[in-house]
Amino acid sequence: MLFFGDTDIKMNDDEFRLVRDLIYDYSGLYFAEDNRFLLERRLSPRLSQHQLSTFHEYYYYLRYDINKEQELSDIMDVLTTNETYFFREAFQLRAFSEEILPEIISVKKSKGDRSLRIWSAGCSTGEEPYTIAMLLLEYPELTGWDIEIVGTDISQRVLHHARKGVYGNASFRVTDEKFKGRYFHEQDGGFRIADRVRGLVTFSRLNLYDQSRFLFLGKMDIVFCRNVIIYFDQLAKKRVIEQFFTTLNPGGFLLLGHSESLMNITTSFRLRHFRNDMVYEKPFRSGEMTI
Repeated sequence: MLFFGDTDIKMNDDEFRLVRDLIYDYSGLYFAEDNRFLLERRLSPRLSQHQLSTFHEYYYYLRYDINKEQELSDIMDVLTTNETYFFREAFQLRAFSEEILPEIISVKKSKGDRSLRIWSAGCSTGEEPYTIAMLLLEYPELTGWDIEIVGTDISQRVLHHARKGVYGNASFRVTDEKFKGRYFHEQDGGFRIADRVRGLVTFSRLNLYDQSRFLFLGKMDIVFCRNVIIYFDQLAKKRVIEQFFTTLNPGGFLLLGHSESLMNITTSFRLRHFRNDMVYEKPFRSGEMTI
């Protein structure tokens, strides 16, 4: 007998395939057979919450219920890890601030262009886009520029946290005290990001597997997508990376996580070897202006 407080609901073979494939079609997240227990364990509480007794019933809920879109959005929180903090992967951020930015600024100045657009894809609770904003504010050469940093995530919950902009000590585990003192003030038992940082960043919900939404983003000079494509299978990775390539301006850069690469995914990007890190650049065709 099942009680609706029970969170130990089992998933049979057919249910696993149905639920797994539906999640994949929605988000690109892929769960292999050996991940069945993880999927079962993380989703069982959702069945209890909706007073459903089997995963087959839950599959129909995800397919046909009036609240299916909200539920699919909600379960992204329990199926992915949103672990992040300010100034994560410092070597890559040094490449960004000390090598990539000066190159982009130089090229844009030569064209009379004083705009810069950066996308943080899979921004989670906002530490990454705010880190980028703080680094840009350290650049006096960018004073007066039209700067836009777009943070997107599939989860409304983490975006709410990002928009609030208040963080606990765990988010500052590698943050230099000068940045903490310059760009935060204490509030609500935590530290609130300064308005001048917030003013450079906008947040929006975006499913990276929904190609139609990419059209609304416009062109970008730099895309950060760190520790996101690890959740995708090879086909989904190709699909998402192709969209990044289309979104980037010629000469723009794609920054992935330290454990991620485009090997066996695409040859469209050029791997650039900087002093601090290796990043991917969208090459330009002969006669085509960079950035």
